[in-house]
Amino acid sequence: MYVEIAFPISSYKIFSYQVPLKLRDKIRIGLRVKAPFNNRKLVGIIVEISNSNKYSGKTFFIDEIINDGIQVDKHLFILLKWVSKYYIAPLGKVLQVALPNKLSSNYSPKPVVEIIYRKNHNNLLKNAPAQLKILNYIKEHNKPVLLSSLKHLTSNPSSVCKELLKKELIYWNEKERQPDLDSYTVSPIKKNIKFTKEQKYVLQQIKSTSASNSFSPFLLHGVTSSGKTEIYIDIVRDSLKRGKSAIILLPEIVLTPQIAGRFRAEFGDTVGIWHSKLNNSMRSWTWNKIQSGGYKVVIGARSAIFSPTKNLGVIIVDEEQESSYKQDSSMPRYHARDVALMRAKIHKIPILLSSATPSIESYFNYFYSKYTYLQLKNRYGGAKYPKVNIIDMGVEIDETGRSGQVLSGFLLNKMEETLNKKEQIILMQNRRGFSPIISCGDCGQLEMCVQCNIPLAYHTKGPPLKCHFCGFCLETVSPNCKDCNSTNIQMLGTGTQKIEDIVKNTFPHASIVRIDMDTSRTAFSLKNAISSFASGEIDILLGTQMIAKGLDFDNATLVGIINADTGLFLPDFRSGERLFQLIYQTSGRSGRRKKPGEVIIQTYNPENPVIKFASSLDIKSYYKMILDERDTLKYPPYSWLAKLEFSAKDKIALNKIAVNIHSNLNPPYKGLEILGPVDCYYEKLRNKFRMQIVLKSYKSFDPNGEKLNKYLCDNMSNWNAKNYSSANISIDINPTSLL
Repeated sequence: MYVEIAFPISSYKIFSYQVPLKLRDKIRIGLRVKAPFNNRKLVGIIVEISNSNKYSGKTFFIDEIINDGIQVDKHLFILLKWVSKYYIAPLGKVLQVALPNKLSSNYSPKPVVEIIYRKNHNNLLKNAPAQLKILNYIKEHNKPVLLSSLKHLTSNPSSVCKELLKKELIYWNEKERQPDLDSYTVSPIKKNIKFTKEQKYVLQQIKSTSASNSFSPFLLHGVTSSGKTEIYIDIVRDSLKRGKSAIILLPEIVLTPQIAGRFRAEFGDTVGIWHSKLNNSMRSWTWNKIQSGGYKVVIGARSAIFSPTKNLGVIIVDEEQESSYKQDSSMPRYHARDVALMRAKIHKIPILLSSATPSIESYFNYFYSKYTYLQLKNRYGGAKYPKVNIIDMGVEIDETGRSGQVLSGFLLNKMEETLNKKEQIILMQNRRGFSPIISCGDCGQLEMCVQCNIPLAYHTKGPPLKCHFCGFCLETVSPNCKDCNSTNIQMLGTGTQKIEDIVKNTFPHASIVRIDMDTSRTAFSLKNAISSFASGEIDILLGTQMIAKGLDFDNATLVGIINADTGLFLPDFRSGERLFQLIYQTSGRSGRRKKPGEVIIQTYNPENPVIKFASSLDIKSYYKMILDERDTLKYPPYSWLAKLEFSAKDKIALNKIAVNIHSNLNPPYKGLEILGPVDCYYEKLRNKFRMQIVLKSYKSFDPNGEKLNKYLCDNMSNWNAKNYSSANISIDINPTSLL
């Protein structure tokens, strides 16, 4: 017997091995095995079994099967093979996503010991003061006491309690310790929901397909605060009643605590959470609970789509337009929304893509009847759309004469009114740090990252100068310009730290919490910040785009968008779409209940169509304009894109490689346009220069993208030659950014 094994390495090959006679009865596709590989032992996954050897050279035996219970089931394996083929990524790398490093089914939490009072017998303890002290403590509490909680009474509570146990004065009870889910969710909130006619219609349409054993993609276009989360809960409830499970994907980890809290209120301990901020023990525990069927509802970020969910019944993709669903830093460069669609197709189940601002691609697919379109036009519970005000910051600065003004007088007045009414405020500034740029006011020299060709951002906490791409830091800020020795050092631009300082100085009695990548390193800190604002302990929530979507706060009535122009003029065909969605979604955090809401958008470009359409919440007109533009330029959704990115430390060598590869590409087929090679917008990152070639395959000639995929695969031999070993070459299918 022979097996083909995929290893988690950057090779597109799979490798043939023999199976020892003693292991043949245990061999199955999806099992993890250990096998010799280049003078070392590697763990790989069996992807094929055969009776004949496909390799003509010497074939080694596998060493052992890793009997830890972790394996990939049939449906998930089909999905992973599709990901490998579609995104042109080594199967071993794809399997590594589904089975992350340090995942172990042998993990079991340390048992927790409970001590329970049994009876009092002070005569036995006259000469044992420590035992008497602990016995009295347990008696006073009148409930089980954790052994670990007795350390303040004695240095070794375990030995003391064992003596009490011998004297039959206490009970000793060991039980399994459950990982603390409270660190990852807000307190469960039970709600009594009465569905509107709109919601009932949406639910009827989705539920009618649930039992049909067929792939059914839906696009739910619901305005902000239209009750989409309650729709999700009822769909999942229906799935559980039919003995099925569910996956709910969220674009941002910041959304997980609040939505997970709602689901736990409805479904209790059947809800599992999966995202990158789980520690290794929590990750292993959660994976095993999902695989065993203990968790029937999985909520998480993009990698949750690969969770080993049993008997899957429905998939929900919340905020489906978000670019954070795209894995673009390493192979496989997959998009979780598209992978979710394929997984639903494999399982023959319904999938719900949901958003207040659908992606142009999903909107296009509805337009051409690939998705069933469902709409929620009204806010739930009678809540009204917020009043939106546009503040022209150019006019504001001219009138006040205050150059570099950050918060307009109008916004400050509205903040004061809101605080006086004991209502809450959300401020969004999509730049973290204090100032994005430090510049010499005389010669214009910027403080740059030594590894990236971008300015360092100034921070008031931690190392003052940081690169937001590679993490490089400088511990001190030079008082003099390195080029001209001038002391006229200026901090340009505004980040969340500067906004925080301004707000604290302006409203010293108001409490404020900031959520960005600097403050939200752990799931616990995220959960605490959200819980504090939701409970009313905090007056003002300040953050980057992390706070723009999905969060639901009853008493938040004022939203301020500090600089709506951030990202407006980036040379990327999606920049306008992303900014429109960000402004629209952020505005939707205001006035989500009976209290009227208000939104203030500060901009230097009030006549820009992105700003105008977003501020008027006119999604239909904006999407029509964008689709007309994309059709003219033949950008998605009217074409398929692939980006070939080249990176190397030597700029001259990199340019030669990119030009050479371009010249060796086979003649393109009709409908394929090849753009480049050109420098990337961020020309140098992490000490490597970057160039790209973009391939654009028109859908009128390539309806399913199969021609483009085949063309890339046929030309791959040109990119892996030894001549190009000095450069890294990556393929990004359907990139969300061309920067």
